[in-house]
Amino acid sequence: MERFLIFLSLLLFIPTLEAKEIVVCPGCEVSSIKQAVDLANNGDTIRIQKGLYKEHDIEIIGKSLTIIGENYPVIDAEMEGTAFRIKADNFSIEGLHIKNIGTSHTSDDAAILVSRSKNFSIKNNRLSNIFFGILLERSSEGDITGNKIRSKARSQANSGNGIHIWNSKDLTIENNDIQGVRDGIYLEFANQCDIINNICRENLRYGLHFMFSDHNKYLENLFENNGAGVAVMYSKFIEMERNLFRKNWGSASYGLLLKEITDATLKHNVFEDNTIAISADNTNRIDYIENDFLSNGYAVRIRGACYNNVFKRNNFLANSFDVAYTGNINENEFLGNYWSEYTGYDLNKDGIGDVPFRPVKLFSYLVNKTPEAIILLRSTFIGLLDFSEKVSPIFTPAELTDSQPLMQKIKW
Repeated sequence: MERFLIFLSLLLFIPTLEAKEIVVCPGCEVSSIKQAVDLANNGDTIRIQKGLYKEHDIEIIGKSLTIIGENYPVIDAEMEGTAFRIKADNFSIEGLHIKNIGTSHTSDDAAILVSRSKNFSIKNNRLSNIFFGILLERSSEGDITGNKIRSKARSQANSGNGIHIWNSKDLTIENNDIQGVRDGIYLEFANQCDIINNICRENLRYGLHFMFSDHNKYLENLFENNGAGVAVMYSKFIEMERNLFRKNWGSASYGLLLKEITDATLKHNVFEDNTIAISADNTNRIDYIENDFLSNGYAVRIRGACYNNVFKRNNFLANSFDVAYTGNINENEFLGNYWSEYTGYDLNKDGIGDVPFRPVKLFSYLVNKTPEAIILLRSTFIGLLDFSEKVSPIFTPAELTDSQPLMQKIKW
């Protein structure tokens, strides 16, 4: 006991190590970021003042640091490798302008590469002329917020993604603005992630692309004028709400591609001016509730093996084709939607049409078989053809009807 008291009293006299701040500037004693990282200890703050720093492969290994840029100091990697390579917990990096990340076919060079880390923050940075922007692998419990990412992707083979997530979980990706990369945001084997209020515009392939990633949410995002808006593949338990998919045009383009997914919800989304608003292939138990489909080529294009999906209280407004099927069997429910092409009546004035509506046109079936036939879209003959199919369906699903079509557009 006496020895313990002596040991405790000695501990009380050992001075406490306090976190310090290291200032970096071109004319300071510490003039490079690498030098500051070498001098820093756990818990320290590195404050980088405005200026140009031609540095790359800055490694932060095992140190919990806070890096703050004042007035967006420029870190120019000069097309040589990765700018920051981080493997540490409890770090943050904020307020930097990182540019000129080189293209590599043998390594994933990025402005910020994070590996095997948790509890971190990457926020309010500007990334320009990059290969990959922010690349995470085997990491968790992180926030990626408020970053502006710009590049000039010209081909998929020679470009990377704005935010690339692999084998990670429990992430928040919010308020980022991404343009000119291959995929704006890419997730693979990434679970429990929230993707909120991001802008993904004019990206070469997808605005958002995720595969083999479960229990994710994407909410209130804008996907505009990308090669295609969003691709969700081989995933389950996905919530997709209050997003805007707009002007994703092209011969093989769509606002949203759903492939091999189950148990998902799409609610309060807007699909406007897309070649195909939603393309669904092998999807099961998806609820489409109170979405707007406005002025698309195809609103919903259903391919094979789509079962037990429900379309309720959606607005289908001025689309060339509201619903297209590749087969003549329907395993999905359409109920209580508003269809701008519905011409039925409502004698009892309850707001529900008295005549069921059949949204699938024979002409959509013909266009699937012979795409060149689209030039006949507005002809009188095609109108007669579609009418005959409604009276006596042969090629399209006879049981695909909305038995309660609404007379007024739904407000949500």
